[in-house]
Amino acid sequence: MTGHHRIGAVVLTTLVLCFSFSAGSRSQEPVTVETIETWMEELSNWGRWGKEDQMGTLNLITPAKRKEAARLVKEGVSVSLSRPADKVKGIENPSPWGQEMRGVGSGAFAMDTYTINYHGFAHTHLDALCHFAYKGRMYNGFSSESVQPEGCGKLGVEHLREGIVTRGVLIDIPRLEGVDYLAPGTAIYAKDLDAWEKKTGVTVRSGDAVFIRTGRWARRAAEGPWDIAKSGAGVHVSAARWFKERDVAVVGSDFGTDVAPSGVEGARFPLHQLLLVAMGTPLFDNCDLEAVSREANARGRWDFLLTVAPLSVPGGTGSPVNPIATF
Repeated sequence: MTGHHRIGAVVLTTLVLCFSFSAGSRSQEPVTVETIETWMEELSNWGRWGKEDQMGTLNLITPAKRKEAARLVKEGVSVSLSRPADKVKGIENPSPWGQEMRGVGSGAFAMDTYTINYHGFAHTHLDALCHFAYKGRMYNGFSSESVQPEGCGKLGVEHLREGIVTRGVLIDIPRLEGVDYLAPGTAIYAKDLDAWEKKTGVTVRSGDAVFIRTGRWARRAAEGPWDIAKSGAGVHVSAARWFKERDVAVVGSDFGTDVAPSGVEGARFPLHQLLLVAMGTPLFDNCDLEAVSREANARGRWDFLLTVAPLSVPGGTGSPVNPIATF
């Protein structure tokens, strides 16, 4: 073989290897419902903070953690992580935010009544621990029969009435990959979260709130709305172990956390199952992480003070929220 041929062979081999790595970088061993059943035991936090605990991993947000988070404020610049309330019905928003005005133009007081079905894929909200049950059990073994017409008898959002104040960490996967947004259906794995830490130097620690950006809203702005419930970039269920090992207090994303489709036959929301039921980790769904991504990138820092004040609704399955990041 001549020198030119040897060089060409090396280049071709390199290209093949690079392509193979790229093509397989988001594949891994298949996960089944049986696998998740095993993980329900392995990753469980049931009893960790006592058999009557209703806070789950929010117990990891200690007074010392809040003080640590407060010290992150250097400039006093705050950014909302919430979408504006969407009052228009559409393919991704079958239940728009309702606003009925009263006293319009006729008196001193303008008033309105809100109606909202906030769970789903449109509104920024918090999932309380009673939002999801598996085989008749919720976090810490509480029976799903405690969920009654008047509300959740256990694990309701009222247990979060003191708010969530902790260190927030943004994990920006599109920025990691050098794209504006991920393609619908793209799964994010633990190795992607590790790669972000290595790239940025940020390390997720116990009691942190982790927000994972897929670029969902950037894609919507560029290409328009789509049926994201059927195909949306999100976190693969196998990353649940990563969250457990890091002792993450809260997980959030700009979608519904789980990648869609989930990749697990017979389980549409397996990550919800593991986080909410096994681990007792509340979720923030449908956050808008575009502004905080820009602010974090401009500063070259990916952690911030997070403050959230969920509505204190006795027995509520969650709450619309407006999370605030302060740099």
